[in-house]
Amino acid sequence: MIWLGIETSNSPLSIAIVKDGQVLAEIVQNNKLTHSVTAMPTIEEVFKKAKLNPSDIDAIAVAQGPGSYTGIRIGVTIAKTLAWTMKKPLVGISSLKTLAANVKIFNGLICPIFDARRQNVYAGVYKGKELETVLEDQHLSLEDLLMEIKKQDEPVVFIGLDVDKFKEDIIAQLGNQANFAPYSYQLPRAGSMIELAEKEQLLSVNEVHTFVPKYHRIAQAEATWIKEQKKGHE
Repeated sequence: MIWLGIETSNSPLSIAIVKDGQVLAEIVQNNKLTHSVTAMPTIEEVFKKAKLNPSDIDAIAVAQGPGSYTGIRIGVTIAKTLAWTMKKPLVGISSLKTLAANVKIFNGLICPIFDARRQNVYAGVYKGKELETVLEDQHLSLEDLLMEIKKQDEPVVFIGLDVDKFKEDIIAQLGNQANFAPYSYQLPRAGSMIELAEKEQLLSVNEVHTFVPKYHRIAQAEATWIKEQKKGHE
C-alpha cells in the first residue's frame, strides 16, 4: 500500500511517501516559509524523488490539528482536494501524537507541546511504544498541564519547538521528573504520521467532504465575535 503524508500543522513542513512499510521519500524542513507557497511544490518534489505519480497512491494521511489555524487548513484542504479528485481514502492524525512518535521509546510519559499564547498550550500526554493516551489533546494553561503531569508521578519527556519557551516553568514545577527531547527530534515527520495512520480507520471517498480539522480551540476572531454578541444581549 502506498501512502502520501502531509504535515503542515505548524511552521515545520513534512511530506512523505511510504510504500508497504518503507519510506520511499520524505522531506522535513523548518524554513518558516508559508505553507501555501511551499506545500504543493514539496509534494511534487516528493513524488519525483519516489518516482511515482499522484495516481499511484492508495491513501492519504494528514495532520488534523491542533496547531496553527492557517497551517492546518492548508494541509487539510490539500489532502481533501487530492483525495476527492483522485478518489482515494483519507485519514486524519493528531499533530501532537505525530510529534510524540519521535520519542515513543522513552520509558515514561511523552508530552508534545505547541504554544497557544498567554501561558496556554496545546498538549497531550502519551505513553509507551503504542502511544497510549494518558491525557487527551486539548487547549489548556501550562499550569494545569503541569499539575496533571505531576499527579502521574512518572518521568516525562517534553517535545516540540515551543518547549524552550516554557522550560524554566516546567523545571520549577516538575524538577527531575522533567526531561527534554534533543533538538534533532523536535520536527514532526510525515513518515511517522503515516505509521500511525496505518492503524486507523480510513474515511471512504464519500466521507472525505465531511472531514474537518480539530483545532481544539475556536479562532480569536470568532471568540471576540461571540463575546461581543453576548454583550449585545445583556
